[in-house]
Amino acid sequence: MDPRKVFAFLAMVFGMFMAILDIQVVSASLAEIQAGLSAGPDEISWVQTSYLIAEVIMIPLSGFLGRLLSTRVLFSVSAAGFTAASLLCATATNIDQMIVYRAIQGFIGGGMIPSVFAAAYTIFPRSKQAVVAPIIGLIATLAPTIGPTVGGYLSHAFSWHWLFLVNVIPGIGVTLATWFLIDFDEGDPSLMKRFDWTGLGAMAAFLGSLEYVLEEGPSNDWLADETVLFFAVIMAAGGVIFFWRSFRAAVPVVDLRAYTDVNFAFGSAFSFVLGVGLYGLTYLYPLYLGRVRGYDSLMIGEAVFVSGLAMFITAPVAGFLSRKVDPRIMMIIGFLGFAAGTWIVTRLDANWDFNELLIPQILRGVSLMLCMVPITNLALGTLPPDRLKNASGLFNLMRNLGGAVGLAVINTLLSDRGDLHYARLSESITWSNPEAMRQLNMLAQNLESRGLDGESGAIAQMAGRVHQQATVMSFADVFFLLTILFASLALFAMLMRKPASEGGSGAGH
Repeated sequence: MDPRKVFAFLAMVFGMFMAILDIQVVSASLAEIQAGLSAGPDEISWVQTSYLIAEVIMIPLSGFLGRLLSTRVLFSVSAAGFTAASLLCATATNIDQMIVYRAIQGFIGGGMIPSVFAAAYTIFPRSKQAVVAPIIGLIATLAPTIGPTVGGYLSHAFSWHWLFLVNVIPGIGVTLATWFLIDFDEGDPSLMKRFDWTGLGAMAAFLGSLEYVLEEGPSNDWLADETVLFFAVIMAAGGVIFFWRSFRAAVPVVDLRAYTDVNFAFGSAFSFVLGVGLYGLTYLYPLYLGRVRGYDSLMIGEAVFVSGLAMFITAPVAGFLSRKVDPRIMMIIGFLGFAAGTWIVTRLDANWDFNELLIPQILRGVSLMLCMVPITNLALGTLPPDRLKNASGLFNLMRNLGGAVGLAVINTLLSDRGDLHYARLSESITWSNPEAMRQLNMLAQNLESRGLDGESGAIAQMAGRVHQQATVMSFADVFFLLTILFASLALFAMLMRKPASEGGSGAGH
């Protein structure tokens, strides 16, 4: 392999790592950012939501921009803009500034992610895919997994400002390296004359509103909230116009013809579900440890690091297996491993800690790599080079949308099932239940021995116990549904076609 291309590709991979890492790097440190910016509890979530909305708009747009500007210009400008936006985030003095800067950071950073996938299948021959695919698969899955770990450590050891300052020096290095080393292709400025501005506006309205509805819906009773309803209407209208323009425009913003390839269609669907497993479990484990076990950001980061370590160790194994084993078999093993890990956690109780979650997290990390490498190869490995830039944007978009949909469904299930379990458990806590009365009397006596109001305090403590148990049971329900989801996916893996063992685009364009 040409050393220049290898170094350029590695610089691109590192830039993608920074962009994906920043999705989750703030998730374990929102409390510190909220305190530092004097933000309200309903405002702080937008530090993450604004990034996701902007990024999900840019990812599919990057395919067109790559053809218009060239990979070199798109990636280096994106890296430079992402670095500048990171510096702005660190200097924010109020929540409004932070939300704007995070949106800029997410939008510009979103241009780097699909470019790496397209470059991997454009500049390297098929014989090298067993080396390249595990690298991008590892970064795409490892970055959001270790995001809470990195964020928790930085905010605990230094301050929340370093969640963003840590991007500055590496970002400058990535910008310079990609500007001087990338020479994979040339831009086509003539595309701008036929650019579909209507399609761009409709796509932004559709994807941005979709992300907002998915983020805010669970906590605002979905369409019962006027703002969520408004954006749902915008989403529907934008979606109709966007899909209409995608099939009618001479040069659509997003070319949907890639979905006529069976492998890409199934690969995108699998990428969507992989996003549920990737972002959903990255969200669930820290949420349980913080809400039920009372962990702080650093403790959460240390506890969930196991999955990232398992991915790192499995990456070369997945690369080796991709040359020896039918990729569809790897996917089946990966999905079944996912299902096994979530099935173990269906026995969750309030005493589960690092030791009990160790095996499920290892299974998650190993399974992610066993799934990601063959899914990427099967989805993008059979496409012609002229469709790769656009297709890689769609492929990555599906993973992010899977994460957004998964988080919305998970939050809704946690809330609804928690309320249901609380109501059912409360029905058994009555004055006619001898065990309940015994527990209440013990709690009351303990409080009275310390000079407190025994009766009211005992009732409050019992209510807290019931609420905690209902919360734990709702987590177990979600893990059970995830088990069914991943087990069922193993049945569909054999519907994909195995790509040719040789051939493909061996040189840069």
